Amino acid sequence: MDNAEQARAYAETDFSEAHNAFVSHFISRFPDFREGNVLDLGCGTADVIIRFAEAFPKTHITGIDGAQAMLDLGLHDIEKRGYGGQIRLQKCLLPGHPFQSMCFDAVISNSLLHHLNNPLILWDTIKDCARQGTPIFVMDLMRPYSVEKAEDLVNLYAGDASPILKKDFYNSLLAAYRTDEIIEQVKTAGLDYLTVEVASDRHLLVWGTKR
Repeated sequence: MDNAEQARAYAETDFSEAHNAFVSHFISRFPDFREGNVLDLGCGTADVIIRFAEAFPKTHITGIDGAQAMLDLGLHDIEKRGYGGQIRLQKCLLPGHPFQSMCFDAVISNSLLHHLNNPLILWDTIKDCARQGTPIFVMDLMRPYSVEKAEDLVNLYAGDASPILKKDFYNSLLAAYRTDEIIEQVKTAGLDYLTVEVASDRHLLVWGTKR
């Protein structure tokens, strides 16, 4: 989404339900987590990590994304809401990234997986950047079993959105993975101890602590 019009359409859409759910799901699965350095893979406009920062004021969060248009909108909101000292954003295209030598206290990702032609890029990056015992938490779309169901989901959750956003949502649903596919992915990546579960009619979660 490096197109300014796409990024603006995304930023102007209300994702509060899904993004609040992301934070709530993380809290429920990692109740002892309080502070530390957090890496967000595919931060987009930073709406999720702003909400994460609100919930965890003792964290410092690095958000990376490959779309400068999304990052520009995120930087504006971060400064506007006073989180400049807690959140930093950086343009980065995976798999190349500058974090191989760093270990974070939590690694999170929202809706990046379905954008990757090779999903192992995400899982290998997580392995690189998570220390032993680090919470790993990924939330992504789940591919429906028919194009008709995808159309129904778009109409249900994005019926009033812009045509650009509706098209992107539809394409993202069809590009997303199902639980059995992700189970195979994490097994191949050596992360088969992670839990894969359905979170809603359109979202799934992958979570656990790095072993």
